[in-house]
Amino acid sequence: MAGALFWDKFPKMDAGTRMYQALEDAVSNVLRALFRVVLRHSMSYSAFDELARRAYVEVAMKDFAIEGKKSTISRASILSGLTRKEVRRLLSLPVRESVAVGGERYNRAARVLTGWVRDPSFLDTAGEPRALQMDGPQGFAELVRRHSGDMPARAVLDELQRVGAVECLDDQHVQLHTRAFVPACSASDKLGILGRDVPQLIATIDHNIQHGAGDPHFQRKVMYDAIPRSDLPAFRKLSATQAQSLLERMDRWLQVRDRVDAARNGEESAATPRRRVGLGIYYFEEPAAPTSQGEAG
Repeated sequence: MAGALFWDKFPKMDAGTRMYQALEDAVSNVLRALFRVVLRHSMSYSAFDELARRAYVEVAMKDFAIEGKKSTISRASILSGLTRKEVRRLLSLPVRESVAVGGERYNRAARVLTGWVRDPSFLDTAGEPRALQMDGPQGFAELVRRHSGDMPARAVLDELQRVGAVECLDDQHVQLHTRAFVPACSASDKLGILGRDVPQLIATIDHNIQHGAGDPHFQRKVMYDAIPRSDLPAFRKLSATQAQSLLERMDRWLQVRDRVDAARNGEESAATPRRRVGLGIYYFEEPAAPTSQGEAG
């Protein structure tokens, strides 16, 4: 009885309160991880605050409009908690041009390597990628045209050389050096990856919160808290090898179903419903937690 009286002194937390507290905890954890990057690259809080305000308004206007009605400044103000004057100011700002580099360049260079490895036109009699002439039938320029659209062959070659994926045998011949496109990223490239990959992971989690019971997107990890430091190099190698193998299998499956070239060549209507789809894998290390139990999920 005494125990019951003790706990009755504390208000019971309803489902809405628990969800809001869980959201606060999640956002705090995400922001701490983000701010380690932000502070390391000398972004001030005032600059971050302006970006946050702008993103709040952009999302409120784009993603939370009432169906059948036009987004309004008043509704964006209600959703974001900002004044209508501030919303109006933010909407009047010029559209930001992204300075992150590497996204389209990465995709197109990766497609060229995939085509070189899999397109029979560019394989030898043993089924291996052959050295290509720069120009001419079934040459490097043709490879780029077929698998990378309107990108200049020289620009693609420069990128592949930059990351060590190809080598020029002479002025007229190019040899494949590695089958996987792993860019030697600059700091700007890596920050661009942060801006592309983290939103995709958050979008997957958001989808599973909203629709996970009936239409989940795959989201798993395996983690142990007390692995000896001496075992980490072996696990890094094991995880990198097996993850790369899985990604290459997924790439082969997706590549034969990708309809970019069909739409570009007029073989299929550009209006045919399509989705960007992919699978991401990441490795992490953290200081050991107090417990040593394994976790998978």
